[in-house]
Amino acid sequence: MTKRRVTIVEVGPRDGLQNETAQVTTADKLALIDLLARAGLGRIEATAFVSPRWVPQMADHDAVMRGASRRSGVVYSALVPNEKGAEAALAAGAQALAVFTAASETFSRRNTNCSVAEGISRFIPVVALARRAGVPVRGYVSCALDCPYEGAIGPAAVAEVSTRLFEIGCDEIALSDTIGRGTPERTSRMVEAALEKVPATQLAGHFHDTSGRAIANVAAAWTLGVSVFDGSVGGLGGCPYAPGATGNLATETLVTHFEQSGLETRVDLERLREVARWIRARTTEASGCGS
Repeated sequence: MTKRRVTIVEVGPRDGLQNETAQVTTADKLALIDLLARAGLGRIEATAFVSPRWVPQMADHDAVMRGASRRSGVVYSALVPNEKGAEAALAAGAQALAVFTAASETFSRRNTNCSVAEGISRFIPVVALARRAGVPVRGYVSCALDCPYEGAIGPAAVAEVSTRLFEIGCDEIALSDTIGRGTPERTSRMVEAALEKVPATQLAGHFHDTSGRAIANVAAAWTLGVSVFDGSVGGLGGCPYAPGATGNLATETLVTHFEQSGLETRVDLERLREVARWIRARTTEASGCGS
């Protein structure tokens, strides 16, 4: 029997840094992306082509995507809100795209100023554009377990949104515990619901560690066949539109978990820990905070 392989997606340069209040320099972002690639991360979400008005930290998205050092075997992706953002990201060299919606109507309206259905309709031309360019598209489902406004989200709502993303052509659907309140039991029920329509090979898990249960939730999803998981180096960041969405799962913690489980991640853990210390020092300096 072929041994299962885990894929770790590094989202620190985007999901991690977007929540930092002090501006991180473009040079430091480019250095971070290169250091992560050198540490062995094969998929890196480099930036987001969103309005600087709403996410100021991502204002240099074009420079970051164009300036990122390209290493063989590494896929550099960008988060995009619509077709215009997708066009700009592809023009700057993005090798994969990500779109984002939610299993919560309230969160969708607060985060993107539109309903879930309206948001997904915007992704149809993005997927078509990506197909013509020959690049994959990931669809994020935020608030897959809890919403900061609506509370607990039912598995059926997650399954419905995941199915719609799958039907419009998203290659991967990332189920996201945006505020980190999930438990392994609820994670299992949520993933099981999504699996009724979406194959496990096209699901990913994005778990925040706000309540200290992210690794347990990863393990629950892994047991059900999910093999792709997101990490943010040093545990950086969260979502600026989700109150309480601190505590991204640290990539080094994710790597440690799978290595200790006997799986090869192809990530140099010691080098990754050095990157975590380096970026933490940079963000501390940028914020003007001491230790």
